[in-house]
Amino acid sequence: MIATVQGSMRERLIEAANELFYAQGLRAVSVDKVIDRAGTTKVTFYRHFQSKDDLIVAYLEFRAEQERNGVDAAIAHGDGDVDVSLRLMADHTGKAACTPGFRGCPFINAAAEYPDPDSTVRKVVDAHRAWWASAFERLVAPLELADPGAVAEDLMLLRDGIMVAGYLGDPVRIAASFLRSCQAVIRSAARQ
Repeated sequence: MIATVQGSMRERLIEAANELFYAQGLRAVSVDKVIDRAGTTKVTFYRHFQSKDDLIVAYLEFRAEQERNGVDAAIAHGDGDVDVSLRLMADHTGKAACTPGFRGCPFINAAAEYPDPDSTVRKVVDAHRAWWASAFERLVAPLELADPGAVAEDLMLLRDGIMVAGYLGDPVRIAASFLRSCQAVIRSAARQ
């Protein structure tokens, strides 16, 4: 019973951090704000996290899991049809950009706030970006391209672009542009 209560409090802290960090920024949100939002105490916070950076890492890992589940589902749904998977990814990203409070990619945002590549926060960001690259390689694997790693890098650049442009522009047009751009990159690679 104690493990369930502690687990749920940890989840409440991560949920509060998710709301606050994404909306206001990592450095702008104090531990006290997270504690207040979660409705707990400092003592309880420090039972679950040794520092604010540990909470930031947990928040980013939570966001990473959500993204990974969505991307993996899109790739699985496509069942080798790259276009089907890309359409799902573009549609999802366009819809996400339409949600109130969309502020782009939490990992790009975190990298901007934590420029030190040796920080624990940047290591989580880097690991997630490496996962994205491998996901794009898995996506294009059925096409047997000459250099799937280069295609994955190009698709990653486009993914970064939509996450920034979705925040600044019309999400529907940007989702369509993302899809067309990904398709063009893949067609170009297939001709080589």
